[in-house]
Order: sequence, then C-alpha cells, then structure tokens
Amino acid sequence: MEVNDERKVMDFADRHIGPRSEDIQVMLTAIGAESLEALIDQTVPEGIRFRGTMDWGPALSEGALLNQLSEIAAKNRPFRSFIGMGYADCFTPPVIQRNILENPGWSTQYTPNQ
Repeated sequence: MEVNDERKVMDFADRHIGPRSEDIQVMLTAIGAESLEALIDQTVPEGIRFRGTMDWGPALSEGALLNQLSEIAAKNRPFRSFIGMGYADCFTPPVIQRNILENPGWSTQYTPNQ
C-alpha cells in the first residue's frame, strides 16, 4: 500500500468512525456544555439512566454471531397470525385498491407537485 492509499484509508476511517476530540469540543462549546457527561446530565432524565456497566461478554466474529442468531431464531415456532382478522374475504373495490391502497403517494413522502 502506498502512502497515498494509506492516507485515503485513514481519511475514510476518520470520516466514518465519529467526531474527533477537537470536533467534540467545538460542538460542546457551541451548545454551552462543559463535557459530554454534562450534556448527558442536562438531556437524559435521571430516572431512565443506567449507571452500571454492561456485561457484553467476549466479542464475536461476524460468522459466530450469525450462527448464534440462527440458533436463537431456530427456537421460534410459527403460529397463526391474527393480524387483520375480521377483514378477511372482504371486497375492496378496484378503484379504492388502485388509487388509495396501491398509490405510493399515500405511504411515501414523495409528492409529484413539489
């Protein structure tokens, strides 16, 4: 790897791993907080804060994690879905289905006349 390539990799990591300590200080100064802890004290109510330490266990590789999640998912048992019960076999007029239920303008942020 050439020096240029290494610098590109470093730049990419710097951009995507989070703010640098200088950036954090600039942001804290802009909002008037002394530290990140002080900011959290001002914004997160004490009643919902967790002050203990998290016991995450050892880190797993992606493959090991996928295997563990597959084992957990294999314990699921499919049951009958009761979502929509009472509405089964109802007649939806095509004009309603086409213009309301299937119209993405009702379910997306897109509006054609913006």
